[in-house]
Amino acid sequence: MHPARQLIDLTALEPELKYVRREGDTFALGALATHNDVLASADLRRHAVPLAQACAEVGAPQIRTRATIVGNLVTASPANDTIVPLLALDAQLVVARLDGERTIALAEFYPGFRQTALRPGEIVREIRFRALDATRRGTFLKLGLRRAQAISVIDVAVVLRFDGPRVADARIVLGCVAPTVVRVPGAESILVGAALDSESILRASERAARDVAPIDDVRSSAAYRRDAVAELVAQALESLAAGREAESVAEAPILLETRVAARSRSGMDGDRVVASVNGERRELPTAMRSTLLDALRDIGCTGVKEGCAEGECGACTVWLDGRAVMACLVPAAQAHGAEIVTIEGLARGGELHALQEAYIARGAVQCGFCIPGMLMAGAKLLDERQGPTRDECRVAISGNLCRCTGSRKILDAMEQAAHAGTRPYEVPA
Repeated sequence: MHPARQLIDLTALEPELKYVRREGDTFALGALATHNDVLASADLRRHAVPLAQACAEVGAPQIRTRATIVGNLVTASPANDTIVPLLALDAQLVVARLDGERTIALAEFYPGFRQTALRPGEIVREIRFRALDATRRGTFLKLGLRRAQAISVIDVAVVLRFDGPRVADARIVLGCVAPTVVRVPGAESILVGAALDSESILRASERAARDVAPIDDVRSSAAYRRDAVAELVAQALESLAAGREAESVAEAPILLETRVAARSRSGMDGDRVVASVNGERRELPTAMRSTLLDALRDIGCTGVKEGCAEGECGACTVWLDGRAVMACLVPAAQAHGAEIVTIEGLARGGELHALQEAYIARGAVQCGFCIPGMLMAGAKLLDERQGPTRDECRVAISGNLCRCTGSRKILDAMEQAAHAGTRPYEVPA
C-alpha cells in the first residue's frame, strides 16, 4: 500500500452507502457493503452465485464483517477474489466526485498492475450488475495454499448464457494468473454455439491454459499455474454442465455478526473517543493514534492479545457493535460511540460463559495466548446460531491460529458448549 499522511473515514456514511439492493434484474451494492452483506443476502446467494462463493473465500469471518467489496476492487490486486466474479458478471462501477458521477465498466477499470481508472477526488459509490437467471448461470473456484486466510494461487469465474442446450455467450475470467485479472476469449469462443459436453469442456480448458502467460511468484511457478488453469476451468465448466455450480453456497453462512441497532454517530468532542467497553462507558485516550487493539490494552483490557498485528492470527478478536472483528485492523477512532465486548466482559456476574467452562472441562487451553480470540469467535458463533455443527465451528475459528494445541480440543469444547445450550449474550447495562 502507498504510505499516507491522512486518511478519510467513510464509515459515518453507512446509512447512505452500506446497502445491497435489487432493482428489477439488477443488483446494486453500496460502497460500504461488506462481504458479509453479500453472504447474508439470500437473493445474492441465489442469483449472484460466483460473487457469493468468492465472498466466502475472502480472509476469515472477522475480516468479512468489515471488509468491503469496493475496497477489494480498488486495491486492484489480481489476487483479490471478488474482482474475478464481478468481471464475469459484467459489473459496472458508479464513480462519484464533487461535480457529478460517471459509470465505468469494471472491464475498463484496471489499466495496469495495481492501477485503477479513478481520478483524483473520485470514489466508487456503487457496483451494479445483472442478476443471474435460468438462462445465465455461473460459478467461482479458488486454489489457495490453505483453507482459510489464503491469498489465491489462482481463481476462476465462469458465467455462461444458454440458448436451450447450447452456450450462447461465455465469460471466463482468471485471477492471479497475470499482472491484471484477464479473460480468455479463445476458450470462450470454443464454447459459444456448442453444447456443454465433455469434448467442448476439454477443448476450452486446454485452450485457456494455452492462451495465458502465467506469472511466476512465491506462491506458484508459471508452469503450475498453467496446469491449474486447465484443471479449474474444466472443473467450473463441469459443475455448470451438471447443474452443481451452487453446491458450495451455504444456505445459512457463518457470519460472526449479530445485527444490532444502528448506533448514534454523534461527532467527537475534539479528539475524545468514548465507547462502551464491556458495558462501561470508557474514554480511549490513545485512540487517535492507535489501533483498537492498542487502545483497548492501554485502558487495561490486556486479554486482547497482539499476535501478528495484520489480521492473520485472530488473537485480538473482540466484538464491535455485534460483529467479531480483528482489533488490530480497526482504527480506534472508529469505535467512538460503539459497544465493544472483550474477553474481560465475556463472563457475567462472576459466572463464566458456557464456552469458557467447556474449554476448562476439555483441556482446550495450553499457553493461553490465542485463547481470548478463540473464545470471542466461538462465543459469537453460539450467539449467532443454536447447535452449530462441527464444520460450522471450524468456519467460525478459521481466522484464529493456535500454535500449541491444534484445534481438536477447542472444537470439542465448542461442541460441548453448543449442546449445553447458551442464551444470547447481552451487553451489561
